[in-house]
Amino acid sequence: MSQLKKEDNEIFNIINSEFDRQTDFLELIASENFTSKAVLEAAGSVLTNKYAEGYPGKRYYGGCIHVDEAENLAIDRAKELFKAEYANVQPHSGSSANMGVFLGMLNPGDCIMGLDLSHGGHLTHGSKVSFSGKLYNAATFHVKKEDGLIDFDDLLKKARKHKPKIIICGASAYPRTVEFQRFREIADEVGAFLHGDICHNSGLIAAEMHPSPFPYCHVVSTSTHKTLRGPRGGIILMGEDFENPYGIVAPKSGRTKMMSEILDGAVMPGIQGGPLMHIIAAKAVAFKEALSPDFKVYIKQVLDNAKCFAEEFKNRGYNLISGGTDTHLVLLDLQNKSISGKQAEHALDEAGITVNKNMVPFDPKSPFVTSGIRVGSPALTTRGMGINEVKKVVELIDKVVVNSEDKSIIDSVKSEVKELCKSFPIYD
Repeated sequence: MSQLKKEDNEIFNIINSEFDRQTDFLELIASENFTSKAVLEAAGSVLTNKYAEGYPGKRYYGGCIHVDEAENLAIDRAKELFKAEYANVQPHSGSSANMGVFLGMLNPGDCIMGLDLSHGGHLTHGSKVSFSGKLYNAATFHVKKEDGLIDFDDLLKKARKHKPKIIICGASAYPRTVEFQRFREIADEVGAFLHGDICHNSGLIAAEMHPSPFPYCHVVSTSTHKTLRGPRGGIILMGEDFENPYGIVAPKSGRTKMMSEILDGAVMPGIQGGPLMHIIAAKAVAFKEALSPDFKVYIKQVLDNAKCFAEEFKNRGYNLISGGTDTHLVLLDLQNKSISGKQAEHALDEAGITVNKNMVPFDPKSPFVTSGIRVGSPALTTRGMGINEVKKVVELIDKVVVNSEDKSIIDSVKSEVKELCKSFPIYD
């Protein structure tokens, strides 16, 4: 008998129910994925028992020899994976990583600029409901109405006006290649740091199937799940370390501190205490997996599957923001389908297909209703599905969207979804 079942049958049953849901449902949320068994094993290990405030070799607790080894491995593998000079693997999430960047590089009230949340940006890029919008003076830029691509003229105009200290390039629902060089040119013109938030595209970048941010961005942050297929967590990276421009010096020697030291201090003790050593170990496992040739094969299929999603939806009369995708996700505008994002999400969930409602640029509906849904290929691809399966999935999604109030059709699709999933198990 499972020890968990013996000690806490309620939680045991909840976990089993969630396992069944993941097994029987098609996971199409672009920010979700399935880790390997090895990552799960590390995340559920005895390393969760160890407190390790500080950094390897500089802990505030004894008994850290082995967790130091794990964190050093994670750091070294992250630097190798992204060809970066600096990596901090302690942030608890992508949002925490962004918070660490801001705390290290900004003062409260400084101006930041990011893509508007309703145009595909992220909460931490200046939304008023986030710490980023509460602590900092946030200005936003947008995508163009005619093609859904980032409006660099709008960005330049606003950057000249607001003089941000940091410009954030990255998004949560932007299906096209991020043009880091163009961002850097604007950042240089107005004297801003360029912060690359690559949470969604990190796996693509690691596999060298998306341009790297490191020649252009002063600092980079990312989550470690999504396209990286690791545990839920975050990291901060720099392609090259540099002396901090704020005149901060080491108290004893009087030397100018490197930016890496400033960022380390911003993460711990700035925003966090003890790191999650079991999750850091799991990150190390995921980075090793991402360094293997198999990972590039996986990412190539992720991209192929996403492009297939785009083409199949277009063939069925769906409007795609930007007209397609260069990445792992497509953003569908459902206004011509007479259904809201919320209604589509609910109906698809009833049919065993998990997506998320999503605002589209210039959306007339509220963030709680939305006019769109976001569809991603990473989790489906991890299960081993390819082009043929994607075509079938689009057929099933369309059937639900068109017949969202027909319970018999919803139930029929759910049965088909379950059979499809049975052929592609998550864990053998």
